[in-house]
Amino acid sequence: MAVSSLMRFSRVPLRLRPCSPVKLAVTLAVLALAGCAVGPDYQPPQPQTPKAFNDLSSHTQAKPGSAALASEPDPAWWRSFNDPQLDSLIGRAINGNLSLQQTVLRIAGAREQVTQARGAYLPSVNATASVNRQQLGLKGILEAHDVPGQLEAESPEAADALGSVTRPVTLFQGGFDASWELDLFGKTRRAVEAANAQTQATLEQRNDALVSLEAEVARTYLQLRGAQSVLDTLQTQIDVARQTTELTQSQAKNGLAPQLDVENAQAQLGSLEAQLPTYQAQVRQAMNALAVLLGQPPGALDAELRAVRPLPPIPAAVPVGVPAELARRRPDVRRAEANLHAATAEIGVSVAQMFPSLSLTGQVGMRNTDVDYLTDWSSHFYSYGPQISLPIFQGGRLVSNVRLSRAQQASAVLDYRQTVLTALQDVENALVSYRTDQDRVEGLERTAASLQNAYDLASESYRQGITTFINVLDAQRQLAQARQQATEARVQTSTDLVALYKALGGGWQPYQNIALPSYSVFGPAQTVPTAP
Repeated sequence: MAVSSLMRFSRVPLRLRPCSPVKLAVTLAVLALAGCAVGPDYQPPQPQTPKAFNDLSSHTQAKPGSAALASEPDPAWWRSFNDPQLDSLIGRAINGNLSLQQTVLRIAGAREQVTQARGAYLPSVNATASVNRQQLGLKGILEAHDVPGQLEAESPEAADALGSVTRPVTLFQGGFDASWELDLFGKTRRAVEAANAQTQATLEQRNDALVSLEAEVARTYLQLRGAQSVLDTLQTQIDVARQTTELTQSQAKNGLAPQLDVENAQAQLGSLEAQLPTYQAQVRQAMNALAVLLGQPPGALDAELRAVRPLPPIPAAVPVGVPAELARRRPDVRRAEANLHAATAEIGVSVAQMFPSLSLTGQVGMRNTDVDYLTDWSSHFYSYGPQISLPIFQGGRLVSNVRLSRAQQASAVLDYRQTVLTALQDVENALVSYRTDQDRVEGLERTAASLQNAYDLASESYRQGITTFINVLDAQRQLAQARQQATEARVQTSTDLVALYKALGGGWQPYQNIALPSYSVFGPAQTVPTAP
């Protein structure tokens, strides 16, 4: 029974009901939403890093001093110097530095590129209006077939009507046209993914510039205080040398010392005074550099920074974290990862270009030779329907685009690996410099203490007539050099610490939301203000 019923049903002719354009559009939209995205899905890389930094494993700092710890570093690392003026300078530099504002504006541009990529999800609609004077050339076609002659013979009225049709006409037209390309194979989705990744790369470029700015401000400030400390040390040595010169001059007048001692004492004093201009220039240059870093003209901070302050002490402990977290914290590594993500998504864009594209197009409007009849319903026109485009022959360009995008993605992988290795190298080198320069400071301070004792003994012996003045001058010269070298070594250790903090990649976390500089979208371009 069931079989016979099925056989009778099979003999019934199949009639396909025409599908309305609205239903067709809805069906195609559903297919677009359910379509797959071609190309590889991005997988975050897992960099191969050691468990601990090599310098920390090889050299345990058992002696007291500034040790490196494996705990997570403080994002606001400059506060470890306990210098309120340094904190203020870095805060003002973040708000006023012009180079940093440029990187922030690049983020705004990258976000607009994401908006442009997302715009491909939606249909584009345009309004048109036109007035055209047209001569279609119908009269010549009709005369070629002797239509006017035949109409003249049969009906003069029809001939006159034909003449009015073949004359030039003015055509008024207005309407709307729309098109919507369905994202069946994920070309738009991959393009948006790539744009988002490029925005992230631009954001990490801003973070990298922010870390560099903080480190540059701190380094310049420490060099300023270091140069002032060296000047203070030199001035102390000059005062001592001046006193020694006055003593030898007094003894020479009384016949207790030869004129040779006076000349040697004056030469020692002149040698110390000749070193002052070098460090005075360093002070001025550091103040100018800090002003420019804050977005101000050179000399703007002289009144604030002219007062001599001691070099900030280094902290007792420096948290450096572990290498595994370095890739998640360093902006340059994060930027390389974002570039890798964008390159992976671009493979999907190039592959999707090899597949058919399906678009929905439509047009509606009013058209007439008399503008008064444009609003009449009989003057309207419309057209709509799907359109498919299948690439058949492109001269190998589409396949080449896929190969190119895959090669760029492979290059991005190598760039990421190299960036991770460079980051590890920067930290290791900074740790070595910081540790060895601390040892150098300790050695120079012990040397300076011993030379101070030697100078005191030589001076006392010279007053008692036990030793010659040459011994005093030699002890004084060695003491001045040792103190100067110790001060410079302390400055170098402080800048090594700044380099270590920069290599660790911290400092951008507290300032992720920096306001954009004000600018108008439709207004005139910004102009450079003239100097008063």
